[in-house]
Amino acid sequence: MQTELSKKLGIEVPVFAFTHCRDVVVEVSKAGGIGVLGAVGFSVEQLREELDWIDAHIGDHIYGVDTAIPQKYEGMDKSTPEELVAMIEAAIPQRHRDFAEKLLRDAGVPEWPDEKDPVSLSFSVQQAQALVDEALTRPKCAMIVNALGTPPPEIVQQVHDAGRLIGALAGRLKHGIAHKEAGLDFVVCQGSEGGGHAGEVTSMVLWPQMVDAIAPLPVLAAGGIGNGRQMLAAMSMGAQGVWMGSRWLIATEAQAEPAQRESYKAANSEDTVRSRSFTGKTARMLKNEWTEAWEREDTPDALPMPLQGYLTFDAVRRTHRYAGVGDCQKIAFNPVGQVVGQMNTEQSCRDIMFQLLSEYAEALEQVNTVTTQE
Repeated sequence: MQTELSKKLGIEVPVFAFTHCRDVVVEVSKAGGIGVLGAVGFSVEQLREELDWIDAHIGDHIYGVDTAIPQKYEGMDKSTPEELVAMIEAAIPQRHRDFAEKLLRDAGVPEWPDEKDPVSLSFSVQQAQALVDEALTRPKCAMIVNALGTPPPEIVQQVHDAGRLIGALAGRLKHGIAHKEAGLDFVVCQGSEGGGHAGEVTSMVLWPQMVDAIAPLPVLAAGGIGNGRQMLAAMSMGAQGVWMGSRWLIATEAQAEPAQRESYKAANSEDTVRSRSFTGKTARMLKNEWTEAWEREDTPDALPMPLQGYLTFDAVRRTHRYAGVGDCQKIAFNPVGQVVGQMNTEQSCRDIMFQLLSEYAEALEQVNTVTTQE
């Protein structure tokens, strides 16, 4: 199975696996697709460590790196990281801090150990630039993807000068058009079913509109793809590949803790919600007591990005580290799309890829049978 974009990248099948797990990146790339490491929230040191490992294990295959440079965010006028951190610390109300800590305490989530962690400037130009700089030192990193908004012209030029491809996610037509006008190489078009930050329009409606609106720029379909039948639907609408994130969360190689895996496997497609409670922008995740608490009239409203993300950073890391302790899963941050209802068994990345392509072939045969019947 080949498309113009997959041929350009030199991969066997147009399956793009977004993941925060380096093992998944390697295994999907080895299985013929391309793994894309989600680096939002990473320090440069953390990214360097992850890419060192990937480079040592991926062989002759390629991979991508995904970061985030939003078009607008609180403190974007601050010129230095120190100024940005100081602004953020001063801007988070004590009421919000107390409320978040009470939710953690009531759920029995242990305190974070007294360890010094590098300050992460997630969702800032400074942090994203530093991560791009590091990623482009790696010959096997073939693509950079921006998770929020159109990348600045200087980063687009930098990536192109390095001989790599650059793309960005879009949940609305105007965003995809802006990406095309900025000279990007492809657009990841994500419908509202997708996990993480997504727009209002469903994939079935948005994909074909995006394909038409930005042609001939390649479109990768995202949001609502968990099996081969869904992949065939996306490809039939003109997509040049599929961008999948949720499906890899319970792969055997994924780093999710057992309690988090069980939360995903037990959920159905009605158990997700689009909430601002963790990042400040609407993102799809498993709904729980945390997401519901921030929606009540007697509780604080979520802060704008990146303030809410800095506020909840401690909650995210503690609920991931202590996933099976107390009632942790009742307030944990578990981003996932509506395909969670299809995620019932754990498989290796290679088996997921094999099943995906087998289902695609079977679905295509079924369609051909229907269309050729007299």
